Amino acid sequence: MADAPRSITVGGEQPYDVVVGHHLLGELARLLGERVRKVLVVHPGVLTTSAEAVRDDLVAQGYQVFLAEVPEAEDCKTAEVAAFCWHVLGQADFTRSDAVVGLGGGATTDLAGFVAATWLRGIRVVQLPTTLLAMVDAAIGGKTGINTDEGKNLVGAFHPPAGVLCDLTSLETLPVNDRISGLGEVAKHGFIADERTLELIEADPSLLTGPELTGKGAEVMRELVERSVAIKAGVVSQDLREAGRASSSTTATRSGMPSSRWSGTDGGTAPPSPSGWCSPPSWPGWPVGWETTSWPGTARCSPPSVCP
Repeated sequence: MADAPRSITVGGEQPYDVVVGHHLLGELARLLGERVRKVLVVHPGVLTTSAEAVRDDLVAQGYQVFLAEVPEAEDCKTAEVAAFCWHVLGQADFTRSDAVVGLGGGATTDLAGFVAATWLRGIRVVQLPTTLLAMVDAAIGGKTGINTDEGKNLVGAFHPPAGVLCDLTSLETLPVNDRISGLGEVAKHGFIADERTLELIEADPSLLTGPELTGKGAEVMRELVERSVAIKAGVVSQDLREAGRASSSTTATRSGMPSSRWSGTDGGTAPPSPSGWCSPPSWPGWPVGWETTSWPGTARCSPPSVCP
């Protein structure tokens, strides 16, 4: 699409831009900043082609780029996978002036942010969310973390990114169930702060939930993403840890909304999202030799010079 990208600023102690638009790879270097020389791109196996495109573009601009392929969905959010990423950073001699890029859904951006937050007590991270849910929630705000046997996100840090690129092109091929799952979060933002969001969804839901996201549907989706990002940015700007307004506003706002707003949403709960295009991997523990071929999403790094 020819429309110019829109930048939405997240305020607070460390302001940054969330850029919404199409074909945004050219914006990445600006968000990385002038000091960065080395970049680690953390990505799931299904996005290897996209990760390689990011690498090639950055290499052409003079960066030294490394790829860390990790398991998909929640299986990447473990101490073992984080340690794998730390090892790659160490082998590549990443310093405080270097950066991490998180390319993928919310789990990948959570992991990438946590790895950046903990390496040398904090280096830059730029998030490239590829799912609707990650664009309007997970990649914005700086909540990072991994899971433990005792529960999700029990280990983490608040580490605001240096920027976020919401490239809407990735939504055109997003599985319908993943799109619907993300729309649940968008609708929640509508109940919290923006009735126009609900009007856009209810006007013609088939535009947003059909097999293809094109034409009018793509235009509506862009407006929904921009509105949701603006709402999320406003909350985070006032309260980085989202301990106040965000923890209670959904219930408070919903109680004051007309009951008809719930029509057709089956109680407001979106269908569960599948884990992805491939079955979730069984993380084998510390990767022997850093690269295995038993499953295409098993952790591995490149270039080979960084892998023992």
